[in-house]
Amino acid sequence: MASWISRIIKGMIIALGFILPGVSGGVLAAILGIYERLIGFLAHIRENFVENVLFFIPVGIGGILGIALFSFPVDFLLTHYQVPVLWGFAGAIVGTLPSLWKESSKRSSRDTADWLWLIGTFIISGFFLYSLNDLVGTLPANFASFILAGALIALGVLVPGLSPSNLLLILGLYAPMLTGFKKLDLAGTFLPIAIGGILAILLFSKAMDYALKNFHSRVYHFIIGIVLSSTLLILIPNPSSKESIISYLGAGFGTWAMAALLFVLGIWLGLWMSKLEEKYK
Repeated sequence: MASWISRIIKGMIIALGFILPGVSGGVLAAILGIYERLIGFLAHIRENFVENVLFFIPVGIGGILGIALFSFPVDFLLTHYQVPVLWGFAGAIVGTLPSLWKESSKRSSRDTADWLWLIGTFIISGFFLYSLNDLVGTLPANFASFILAGALIALGVLVPGLSPSNLLLILGLYAPMLTGFKKLDLAGTFLPIAIGGILAILLFSKAMDYALKNFHSRVYHFIIGIVLSSTLLILIPNPSSKESIISYLGAGFGTWAMAALLFVLGIWLGLWMSKLEEKYK
């Protein structure tokens, strides 16, 4: 029974990585001693299937409880203190960039093609993401869009350094996802996100493994370009995006002071999580 309670608590802690930008659920799982077993289970799912399922059931229960519990304060803060909170989110993502930059040239020296990948990805993804709502309209929060959200969350695990939360913010799915988590909406939120996550893992895990082995530097510069553009777009006013900052008009000294403080704290958090990732991965 004590082991079950321990794994439920671990699941609740890992849930933070699925809600807060810059916080890695994978790193938290590694610190808590279950990351390697999880990856081993996913890689060789038929081996010790029943034993592994029984082991991860309490972790899953804890994850659901943690998501529901932590969604309340995050949703409240986004609703009432949007500007400072989004600056804090952006800071946390910025804090992960030095680790990405270091990793990008670990296997080969940075060359002109890498810079072209980074700059091209930054410009193209920035334009696309900023114009997304004008191009395709507002993305409704429904079963299909939450499957997409689940796929993005899974890609955040498969693609090192990619934060799905900032993409979900730009797509207008972050707040509805938090609301569904808060209400423990199993059928309308948890189920499609789980489906999307499973599909993404099945479809992209081998492709990502191949890309990282054969095009390591290009993949990382591609990732850095997306991270830079999507983080910048969190902070740029965009009237066509319902979850973005619409305007800074009315933001007083207190708001800007809090935004600056949370941005700096966010950078510290991102740097700290990156160092933990290097230590435990």
